[in-house]
Amino acid sequence: MSNVRLPILNEIAEAAAPPAAASGRVLAEEELMQVGDLAREAGKTVRAIHLYEQMELLKPAGRSKGRYRLYGPEALVRIRWIGKLQDLGFSLTDIKAIVKDVEAEGRAASAPSAMAKVREVYKRKLDDARTQIERLRTLEREILASLDYLDTCESACEPGKLLAECPTCNHHDRAREVPDLVAGFRA
Repeated sequence: MSNVRLPILNEIAEAAAPPAAASGRVLAEEELMQVGDLAREAGKTVRAIHLYEQMELLKPAGRSKGRYRLYGPEALVRIRWIGKLQDLGFSLTDIKAIVKDVEAEGRAASAPSAMAKVREVYKRKLDDARTQIERLRTLEREILASLDYLDTCESACEPGKLLAECPTCNHHDRAREVPDLVAGFRA
């Protein structure tokens, strides 16, 4: 396996780490946030935060004297990580499966093997993204060719000409292939 690490792997490691309170470090009161503050800081809704908790993607660091959930700074890291994975096209269910797989792998094996599992998930997503990018580039070329073709129609075609006459148009080079996005419209 390559020693090159994707930048998001660092965030995975941080996000997968137990909250500071669970690791034995006592968080100072000013380091903790209530759910509304966390939602505001993260740019999410309180409902989203509660959903992440319900799906076991996020855990509070503790509770206040009034029994309000309190979150440490690692919660912001986890929420950013969830958002980035969603941007990559993962559903919350997919993210939960990744977390469960990594946690299970981490309990049964070494951290490097757990991260190797995450790396494979990201590698597949990268391959999918590259395939999608190539499809979009092909579509971009088709759109550009269509716009170029249609520019001639706008500048050279007589205003009174009917659409039905387009197949017999003499303003375009006959050797030039009509782009599919134009040909399909004319058919």
